[in-house]
Amino acid sequence: MKRAMNLLIKMTLGMCSLSLLAGCGEKSDHTKVRQSGFVYCGLGGSHTFNPQLVDSGITSEALSPQLFDTLINLDATSYKPKQNIATSWTVNKKGTEYVFHLKKGIQFQSTHWFSPTRDLNAHDVVFSFKRIIDPKHAFHKVGGGLYPWFASVDFADLVKDVKALSTYKVKFELNRPDNSFLSNIATSFAVIHSKEYANQLELSDEKQMIDSLPIGTGPFYLDEHQVNDFIRLKRHNNYWKNKVKMHQVVFDVSQRGTGTFAKFLRQECDVLYSPLSSQIPIIKQHKFLDLISKPAMNVSFVAVNTTHPALTDSRVRKALSFAINRQNILDSVYYGTGSLAYSILPPNSWVYRKDQTQVRYDRNYALALLREAGFSQGLELTMSVPLDPRAYNPSPIKTAELIQANLADIGIELNIITEDRFDSSDIDDMAHIDLALSGLIANTGDPDSFLRPLLSCSAKKFGLNVSSWCDKDFDELLDLALEVDNPRYRLNLYRQALNILNDEFPVIPLAHGMHFQAHDDSLSGFRISPFNTQPFDLVERIR
Repeated sequence: MKRAMNLLIKMTLGMCSLSLLAGCGEKSDHTKVRQSGFVYCGLGGSHTFNPQLVDSGITSEALSPQLFDTLINLDATSYKPKQNIATSWTVNKKGTEYVFHLKKGIQFQSTHWFSPTRDLNAHDVVFSFKRIIDPKHAFHKVGGGLYPWFASVDFADLVKDVKALSTYKVKFELNRPDNSFLSNIATSFAVIHSKEYANQLELSDEKQMIDSLPIGTGPFYLDEHQVNDFIRLKRHNNYWKNKVKMHQVVFDVSQRGTGTFAKFLRQECDVLYSPLSSQIPIIKQHKFLDLISKPAMNVSFVAVNTTHPALTDSRVRKALSFAINRQNILDSVYYGTGSLAYSILPPNSWVYRKDQTQVRYDRNYALALLREAGFSQGLELTMSVPLDPRAYNPSPIKTAELIQANLADIGIELNIITEDRFDSSDIDDMAHIDLALSGLIANTGDPDSFLRPLLSCSAKKFGLNVSSWCDKDFDELLDLALEVDNPRYRLNLYRQALNILNDEFPVIPLAHGMHFQAHDDSLSGFRISPFNTQPFDLVERIR
């Protein structure tokens, strides 16, 4: 059995080069792909196809909605939960038990390596979530046993148990009330896997294949993958929502940056994910291209390593913030497509408050704070900078250089270290970095999805809190805000938490970006949300 499965993998994921996009041995021009589908570019590859195992990137932001489904979804405008696999749900008075009723007749994908014999049911839901929360689960340690996004929201500590009450009814038992629970299980991370497929893999001792050769109920299934070249998805003919328009979708992950943009303009790609702000005017000049945009739930920021001897002093951290000319960054990097960040929360958050007193450009005040803290003679710091542009920061290197110039103006020498020179996911590597240029694309509209993953003590414990900052009063406010029912009380609690951040500055907010997507005007049916790419089931070529 094991030998047969390995042979099947080799046949399925054959070692042709990128020319597979047009057929092995033929010229790589995407012509055949465009006859029955489209080519999507602008994102890098991934080491896994299971969004449970990542906290960002192509797997969660673009592939997950194509391969998998979630119990519920979030409305793109109101951010409120709406039905999906679950047609309805009830909550007990204490807010600690959620019972979901599942839609019948949802079929899993049939692929070269698996053919389902039954529809999705409650046991698939139980399997998918128990894998995350139960260390003794047979699949918990598969893929490393780390579930970074779920760890960032303390999911395993929140969910006590998941039980199948009947074939199409499942119950979640929580250790405490949590106002963000529904939003969290509506994200692209909270996907439903096939337990039947998992059982087959366990019998054949091939459990790791659940992440590399996934089976879901989404509109497309994984057909081929060539590392650093392409990912090909094929139409799921028995998709439960509607008949999928396109036969295939190819993600070209062979190169990014200006190279990818050149491909897009040459019409070698049909869709460009998150084009740079500087590329927007060029796209608008081409009549055969359409550009869609939406305000995004994101923020670009500088995380301050609060374990650094000088940076343990909040006056120094404040001086860094007051020294940064955010308007200059907005003009030079975002080209009018972003907005100044006066808070870690974006303007479309219901808790947002514009604080122009604490978050502003004031060089003289920055110098005074440094003198008061005993650093009038200057300071030398390092800052890690990612290479890849994101919706929250179209040009990280340029942003870093502007910050470098601002800090030099107050006597701070900033050494830029790009992430190709160290592993940003390695805690030991990050311990030697003083500042980190980073950002966050929220997965829900709840303030907790920003504040807890970035700054809570539990996030620090799991190595997700880059600032290494832990404040028990801040954490207590976040916990209380999840438990109280009154929206007015919740607002007050979050505002108090933001006041702590404005006193401490463990992170320095910079800007908020727009979510852009450009595509050939021969295609229609694309949808974008403030959180991630939406399913491609309605996309079609109209000419």
